[in-house]
This record gives sequence, structure tokens and C-alpha cells, in this order.
Amino acid sequence: MAGSKSGEQPGKINSRLENLRNLAPAERLGRVIEATSLGDTERAAFSPGTLPLELANGMIENVIGTFELPVGVATNFTVNGRDYLIPMAVEEPSVVAAASYMARIVRKCGGFQTSSSAPIMRAQVQVLGVTDVHGARARVLRERDAILEAANAKDKVLISLGGGCRDVEVHVFEDTPVGPMMAVHLIVDVRDAMGANTVNTMAETVAPLIEKITGGEVRLRILSNYADLRIARAMVRVTPEALKTDEYSGERIARGIVEACAFAIVDPYRAATHNKGIMNGIDPVVVATGNDWRAIEAGAHVWASRSGRYTSLTNWEIDGKGNLVGTIEMPMALGLVGGATKTHPAARAALKILGVQSAQELAEVTVAVGLAQNMGALRALATEGIQKGHMALHARNIAIVAGATGDEIEKVAAALAADHDVRVDRAKEVLEKLRS
Repeated sequence: MAGSKSGEQPGKINSRLENLRNLAPAERLGRVIEATSLGDTERAAFSPGTLPLELANGMIENVIGTFELPVGVATNFTVNGRDYLIPMAVEEPSVVAAASYMARIVRKCGGFQTSSSAPIMRAQVQVLGVTDVHGARARVLRERDAILEAANAKDKVLISLGGGCRDVEVHVFEDTPVGPMMAVHLIVDVRDAMGANTVNTMAETVAPLIEKITGGEVRLRILSNYADLRIARAMVRVTPEALKTDEYSGERIARGIVEACAFAIVDPYRAATHNKGIMNGIDPVVVATGNDWRAIEAGAHVWASRSGRYTSLTNWEIDGKGNLVGTIEMPMALGLVGGATKTHPAARAALKILGVQSAQELAEVTVAVGLAQNMGALRALATEGIQKGHMALHARNIAIVAGATGDEIEKVAAALAADHDVRVDRAKEVLEKLRS
């Protein structure tokens, strides 16, 4: 794995925390702290109101308060032979449970295998007012070394870490609503940063030089969130034996998953929901670690459309031995330095739970979670349907809306799930009967 090359891994953990769901939140946190050797600072980071108002006021504008999301931990994950506990910040029921359950199945078959490309981002410099756009392109490429030197002069720290502007590309658009246009791309290795501030600064720095070279006028100078050179991949191979249930054979489940994925591959209406399910796993990890989930979403959906037609981010197949094989490949621009990853106490604690050593390692683990989430959704769709498990977990939310508190929540939720009737009015009836 790319991340393992950056330094010594932290102490080995076991992500198989059995019966975690049956504990109270404080007890769960205690189990996670024990498993990961976290300290009092990290324990405090997951307490209610952990983001001080003074700190929040420095992060964005016009602050009036803070907004909390539940933070859960997905268990059972083995990625490239190493166990991970996965912090996930999400409001939707069944997400953490599904990821954990699929990871439990996959770990019996060797876990997830991942890889990634270098952390390369693009900065775009838009150039207008050039009539000889192809000639201007040639001039820019001829001055490549001067542009690289100017870009790299602005970030000596990045250069010292082995990063920096690596290359220059020029994209020509001969016919646009405002006439001929050029986009000069700076190809930048941002190391363990997400990279937005770095590449934006470089783009602004080289803008006057590009104007001089092209004879045109520079307008936009900003990164692209389509990080098509910063790709993370994950793969699983699951035996029919590991997939089987009391109701369905492993072969039937594997075939159902492949058929469900085929629907998403050919139909954009299905692909939108299919990929949303993948992002159900990815976004909570991105949010929990203080990264930009909006950038990840934007890049993912452009990647899914790169053929000219929106399609699935995953592929599911059956190999020659009858094993189910799942793969995912997508842009993953995550960072360990800068932004909320360093300022938000819970984000710092989440990264410590993960124990990742580089942005590439974080990206690889995150896409593995996305693949697990997709496997869980397709498995449910191909067997009992998506609502059975989801509504059983959603019943807890409905119980709370109905006014249940404490032990009442689980009792009301269990009754709703048993009756397959998850409604607020029904929850109120159950609650009233329980209290009387």
C-alpha cells in the first residue's frame, strides 16, 4: 500500500470488536480507545460540543453555533493485510452497520486490496483574447521550465517534502461562447495535502508570466476538483461460501450482485442511486477526517461520466472459480495536513483512530469503505430488498421522533421492526402501551 512506505506503522490493532453495537456509546468509545491506544485528548474530542465556539468562529464566517453529526466506528476492516477501525460521521441509519457487516464477510477472504497513484492535483489558468491559440500553446510549452520554476518558487516547504509542480499541459478550445480560449494546467504533486491552497497560489503566481508568453488575458486561476491523476483503487474477492445465508446460496447472491451492478453500468437513472450508495460509505469518512466531501463528490461524478455517459463507479464480476470480484477506481483528493484536518479536534482524533501515515493511505482505505458499502447495498437489493434492514435501523429514529427516551427507544424500535410497520403514529401507539 502506498501509505505504508511513508513511515513505521502504529501499533497493530484488531478491527474485529465483537458486540460493539450492544454497548452504550461511552462503552463503545472505551473499547475503541483501548483498541487504538488513544488518550484523554481523543476521548474528549468525541464528547458533545467538542468544537469550541471560538475555534468555529475562526473556521468560517458569520458563525452562530455548531452542528453535530453522529460519529460511529465501522469495524472488521482489513486492508492490505492490516486492520483498521473506520470513523464515520453520518446521519443515515444502516450505513455504519452495512459497512461493518460487509467488511466482516470480506475479512474471511483476505480483506480489501488497494493501490493508488501519486497525489497529483491540477491548477487551471484560463487565457482569453488569443487568436492564434495553437501558436500560443506552442509558446507556453516551449517556456515550460520557466513556468515550473515560477510555480515552485512559491512553496519551498512542499519542494523540501518531495512535492511541487511537475509539468504543464495546455488545453485549447477553439469555439466557446466567448471566442477562442486556452487553459494552462499546472500538474502539482501536493504530497499529504488536499492541495487546493497550494495549487491556487501557484496558478496566481504564474498568471503574469502566462499572459506575457501568450499575449492574452488571464481570467480564472484555480484548482480543478476533477482529480483524474489522483486515483485510488480497491478490490475484493469473496467466495460463495462466505456469501451464503440461511435463505440464499452464495452463488445466488454473487449472481444477484453482478446483475444489479450491470443495471447501474447501462442505466444512468440506476447509476445515480448506485453511486450515491458508494458515497454513503466514502463521505462519512471524508467528513470525519475533516476533508472536503464536496470536492470528493464532484470528482467522483465527473469520473463516472468520463466516457460521455454516466455509469457505475464499481464493477462486480464472477471469476473462473466462482468467486465474486468487486473493484472500484475513482479520484480521491484527501489530505492529512491543512484545513479542518488540523483545526477540528474530532477530525484529529478520527485520523488518530485510523492511524494512516499518508494521504494516499487514507484515500485507499476510504475507497475500500465505499466498495464495502456498495457490496452491502447490492447484496440487500439482490436478496430481501433494501428496506428490510434499513427500516429496522430507521425504526430507532422513528421511536425518538415519537417521544421515546432511554431504554424505550430500543423497545419501541424492536416492536416496529417486528411488525414491519415503521411509522411515527404506530410508534406512538407502542410507546403509550409500553408506558401504561
